[in-house]
Amino acid sequence: MGLRMATAEQWVRRWEDQQQRYALDREDRFTVIADVVEHVTADRPRPLVADLGCGPGPLAARLARRLPHADIVAVDIDPLLLELGRTHYANAARFVRTAMGTDGWIDELELGGPLDAVVSTTALHCLGADALNRTYNDLAAVLRPGGVLVNSDRLRPVGGRAAEIALHVGRRRGERRRLSTHEDWESWWAAAEDDPELAGLLGLRPTRHPSCIPDNGLTLADHVDLLRDAGFQDVAPVWQFGSDYILVAVR
Repeated sequence: MGLRMATAEQWVRRWEDQQQRYALDREDRFTVIADVVEHVTADRPRPLVADLGCGPGPLAARLARRLPHADIVAVDIDPLLLELGRTHYANAARFVRTAMGTDGWIDELELGGPLDAVVSTTALHCLGADALNRTYNDLAAVLRPGGVLVNSDRLRPVGGRAAEIALHVGRRRGERRRLSTHEDWESWWAAAEDDPELAGLLGLRPTRHPSCIPDNGLTLADHVDLLRDAGFQDVAPVWQFGSDYILVAVR
């Protein structure tokens, strides 16, 4: 059920614009993630990288430009977003449809060897605690020693006055920088439903991810605990603004 390149380009471009409403400094985040992956795979002739919750592939595409020698597996559950990425970024990654944290999801990636890095951006917050715990444990089992998980997401800070101030700073910065001209999540999907070329793929979308919730409400400390319990030795944020973090976990 292929798409025309022009159609994929149009909808990926609109996706990129839409995401600017929810992730300020989006390019900076992508750059930091690429910096981390490049650093930890510097001695690997052909690093293997997985992008979880890839959507139509914007992070995978940027990693492919930075690391053209890497093999990138882009993972999502949504057939429309995957086909947009598969068409628009055909040479950037191998796109795989699976539901993170469910039985056998790692096997569906057909990795063929240990991962050197796992990346994700604004996706893991929607996994329930049990599914996220299983995801972290499954990833720890297939990451090589010294490999990393790099997660850019909105994580609730641990309570207290300093945490409340951090949230306030993040909100005010968002108010100053957010571009209201960008369409939001709901309007992007509503517009996609009006495009007849996307109808077949939209019809294949699940009503919901089997393990997905709007926001698992986990704090930064919760993620750190889950990752350490899964076998990650060193876990720490390498970038933060307000409640937006880039968290790095070393296997």
